Amino acid sequence: MSMHKPSTKDLFIGSLERCSKSKKFMPAFYHRFLSISDDIGDKFRHTNFEHQNRMMLESLRLAAYVAAGQPEALRELRERAVTHDRRHLNIEPRLYDLWRASLIETAGQFDDQWNEDIEKAWYTVLEHVVSYMVQHY
Repeated sequence: MSMHKPSTKDLFIGSLERCSKSKKFMPAFYHRFLSISDDIGDKFRHTNFEHQNRMMLESLRLAAYVAAGQPEALRELRERAVTHDRRHLNIEPRLYDLWRASLIETAGQFDDQWNEDIEKAWYTVLEHVVSYMVQHY
């Protein structure tokens, strides 16, 4: 009897769901991320965080489907890449690594089942998004 090893997508989604059970997960992420530099804080100066927190959770779920190659998710990622490119929100490529690191550190605090495989799943899923966003900057 072989143990079924969960897919990267399943590990990520399971972890995200555990993290998002806490109302403090997204605020903790943004606190960590925005405190890295004034540049980042400035990008969020006029942000409604209640809305932003919901959008980010949606985006993270989307990321899992992007990593799994789902066409609908890829279409949405293309739209996000446009809104974040140099002509729109102007999110510079260097900020994505900080974003990913902040998310992974925060998830590690909030997921009570956190382990090396889950951390790898977060990195892998977010890497798809980061590399896409950077390529389309």
